[in-house]
Amino acid sequence: MAASSNSSLSGSSVSSDAEEYQPPIWKSYLYQLQQEAPRPKRIICPREVENRPKYYGREFHGIISREQADEILAGIEGAYILRESQRQPGCYTLALRFGNQTLNYRLFYDGKHFVGEKRFESIHDLVTDGLITLYIETKASEYISKMTTNPIYEHIGYATLLREKVSRRLSRTKNESRKASVTSEENTPVEKITSLVRRAALTQNDNHFNYEKAHNFKVHTFRGPHWCEYCANFMWGLIAQGVRCSDCGLNVHKQCSKYVPNDCQPDLKRIKRVYCCDLTTLVKAHNTQRPMVVDSCIREIEARGLKSEGLYRVSGFTEHIEDVKMAFDRDGDKADISASIYPDINIIAGALKLYFRDLPIPVITYDTYSKFIEAAKISNPDERLEAIHEVLMLLPAAHYETLRYLMIHLKKVTLHEKENFMNAENLGIVFGPTLMRPPEDSTLATLNDMRYQKLIVQILIENEDVLF
Repeated sequence: MAASSNSSLSGSSVSSDAEEYQPPIWKSYLYQLQQEAPRPKRIICPREVENRPKYYGREFHGIISREQADEILAGIEGAYILRESQRQPGCYTLALRFGNQTLNYRLFYDGKHFVGEKRFESIHDLVTDGLITLYIETKASEYISKMTTNPIYEHIGYATLLREKVSRRLSRTKNESRKASVTSEENTPVEKITSLVRRAALTQNDNHFNYEKAHNFKVHTFRGPHWCEYCANFMWGLIAQGVRCSDCGLNVHKQCSKYVPNDCQPDLKRIKRVYCCDLTTLVKAHNTQRPMVVDSCIREIEARGLKSEGLYRVSGFTEHIEDVKMAFDRDGDKADISASIYPDINIIAGALKLYFRDLPIPVITYDTYSKFIEAAKISNPDERLEAIHEVLMLLPAAHYETLRYLMIHLKKVTLHEKENFMNAENLGIVFGPTLMRPPEDSTLATLNDMRYQKLIVQILIENEDVLF
């Protein structure tokens, strides 16, 4: 089964120069098998069938038995018909000839045709995809089971190739702007590096904020031949051949996705907005320690609003807060939220609170929520503080850093309590439900936990120098 195209990466010439970099050799064995798979052959019914469903064509043969279907398809590899079940009228079956036997599949239609997870516009496409899958899984079952054992993704060449050169460029661009990334450089040799190599190089680079992030894989239909970026094997089938990470664009087999490490490096081109975007995804895409919304709003508030009466408690105009949100979504860190545009500091404070409320996963994550609530219930102050500190250590790095930075800021707010009338308890009331929400959408749980949410934030503010 081995062919020259199945060579491992180590067999190729790896150069330390980006201009001479050779991409990995993709393994074409499964692609060859797909080309060899039987082609579908529609067997038309010689008579007009009454009550034929409008979404089936002349391949529908009406109510016939399995034995009759077997006779019709005998000896024609890839042939297929549709029939109505004798035992269950109104239920339909795809009868397909493969491997010298007739296979019967329960057929469904909900606007598209399907027998399993995949949905097809036409019966012909469904059968084509089915024959490819059957052929490949029959011919290469052992090969497929071993695809993930020697992945190119983890090969030493990817981690070391051009690391020094990429590191130098990242250092230079970071000095120019902390938010710059290697992908922003145009017309440089680095652009010739595959996305796989760039991800590995960035992961190893000390200048890149190395927050761990799982890939956001979604089932994807690839147009034209595609190869898995984990195992280097062809992604077979007509549709839904694999999964693609919505954040960084990594393309892999569904089975390979289970083995890909949590090293997603989101691509800014794929991040469509700032608000409602996963916190870790946003900071990794912008190569920042914290979301730029948090930095920008806090910087503006500390410059001109720390003494504002009722800061964070007094609401700004909703439409103006929405304007700020749209500005960040549109312009990112270049959004203008200065006093000349928004003289009312409560609008900026409201935009910051809205950012936290809109997070799909709260700053205090769903996974740690119950642990924080239990810690808040401890009566002994020292033990309670220790328990809270332990749970803080469970937060993802980007969440921890964002919470730490916010608590330092809120501590500054309390230092001006005489002017703004906002102490740690008041801020806890405001930020408790903003920073933490119960995993289940339960009004009762939220009401029962409100005093503990307030207490957690109050303790975090009062003890930020000890806890973080």
